[in-house]
Amino acid sequence: MKAIVVADQAAGTAGMTLAERPEPEAAGNDVLVEVHASGFTPGELTWPSSWTDRLGRDRTPSIPGHELAGVVSAVGYGTTGLSVGQRVFGLTDWTRDGTLAEYAAVEARNLAPLPADVDFTVGASLPISGLTAWQGLFEHGRLQAGQSVLVHGTAGGVGSMVTQLAQEAGAYVIGTGRAADRQTALDFGAEEFVDLDNDALEDVGGVDLVFDVIGGDIGKRSASLIRAGGTLVTIAGPPEARPTDGVAIDFVVVSDRAQLGEIARRVRDGRLRTIIGNVATLDDAVAAFNPTERVNGKTIIRVRS
Repeated sequence: MKAIVVADQAAGTAGMTLAERPEPEAAGNDVLVEVHASGFTPGELTWPSSWTDRLGRDRTPSIPGHELAGVVSAVGYGTTGLSVGQRVFGLTDWTRDGTLAEYAAVEARNLAPLPADVDFTVGASLPISGLTAWQGLFEHGRLQAGQSVLVHGTAGGVGSMVTQLAQEAGAYVIGTGRAADRQTALDFGAEEFVDLDNDALEDVGGVDLVFDVIGGDIGKRSASLIRAGGTLVTIAGPPEARPTDGVAIDFVVVSDRAQLGEIARRVRDGRLRTIIGNVATLDDAVAAFNPTERVNGKTIIRVRS
């Protein structure tokens, strides 16, 4: 099968090539997925898990990418819940070969059915952004209707999902970003917008929840905005400052079939939109992984037309 392969950690994306690789087999509790579309995270080659397995052993040459949508082509021994021919999407294990390939072996529990009226390209854009938003808001942030949420990066892949889910849950959403992001943030459901280049973040006043995707100085300043009993949730690494009378939580997203199902239902019903900025073929995936200009939205690799 054709796949994008990396073999030299020092070379990073410069060592990324399109190559022929053996088709993987579905082990126990796995399914083999015929990949139709896949997504990746631009910085994933800096993650130790891109180069080693769960025991820390070298696993190069490895295949990057951790989001996919496709069709189950085989099931491993003991696998339940999915069947051959079923449309699926999900988030693969960080320490196994990924999704920038024609086939991927995935633990069945990491996948959910993809409704027939949701395109594979859209399906592949959902797992990381959607699950990150869901888990940050509802598992870690314990968001309740009527609370106020400050969402950084509202016009980005994660921030736009956070904004939509929080607004649907009955929260008052304040978005942040660049001046050019204002209308996008409002279109996704933000009630207010803070231009981080020109507005004073502190003028927001107290909020119940901050969802931070930026970190650094913005993360530190955000901690002071948390009301008593509130929460700072971040995916930008351990927080440098914590709320005086609240909690700070940093987390790494995990796959969850039930949550993927909730996300897919909202997409199918038109309640949740994703931002896709670029769609490339597997033959052009190396160039897509190394864009020469900023791409607004998720880059998706369309493996099969």
